[in-house]
Amino acid sequence: MFGFHYRLERKSIGLVLMIVAVASVGGLFEIAPLFTIHQTVEAAPNMRVYTPLELAGRNIYIREGCYACHSQMIRTLRDEVERYGHYSLAVESKYDHPMLWGSKRTGPDLARLGGKYSDEWHVVHLNNPRDVVPESVMPAYAWLSRNELRVDDLSGHLKAQRAVGVPYTDDMIANAPTDAYGQAAPDSTAAEGVSSRYGKETNIRAFDGKPNQLTEMDALVAYLQILGRLTDVAGKPVAAAGE
Repeated sequence: MFGFHYRLERKSIGLVLMIVAVASVGGLFEIAPLFTIHQTVEAAPNMRVYTPLELAGRNIYIREGCYACHSQMIRTLRDEVERYGHYSLAVESKYDHPMLWGSKRTGPDLARLGGKYSDEWHVVHLNNPRDVVPESVMPAYAWLSRNELRVDDLSGHLKAQRAVGVPYTDDMIANAPTDAYGQAAPDSTAAEGVSSRYGKETNIRAFDGKPNQLTEMDALVAYLQILGRLTDVAGKPVAAAGE
């Protein structure tokens, strides 16, 4: 084997041809599944996109490096399914750019965190994790409650997401800053626009408990509360989910 390799190294043309051949085989295994992706990705007709506030929260989640300790991929192993819920489906990450499946898990998996805890629990946990989980090694993120959320660039974020396949409409893009405010201010007139554009089941409330102030805490909690709830396809029977 090594003798063949040594001889091949002395013949530049032969070495190049072998490199191309090996690379082609690897490329074939990577590219071929893409031609059958419609058969492997589940159908989710009720799948909704992230609201501007949730998308802003996702950006903060990435900015603070939360993905480094928390995966968002429940594997098909029995112990994971019993602990976290139904294993993750490909379609559930359909609108995730970038996807945050992860390969390391210092803290628990967050793929189905949405609705598991109250907004108040999340706020307390982010302000000081030890207040709710004494053995936690997670750092505190108390400044999120003090930082005003930037919304003037949200239309650009939605437009960028649309460029990679997320079906945001012109109306959603144009109203992104207003919708971000409206989702965290349930008593405002802007809240109505959020439910009309993203659905009546959209979480609309003061996530950090302060309806008159839009903070980064609002955005991050809004994102955490929608994890695993963009579609209910995972809760349906296998036959129905594939229809």
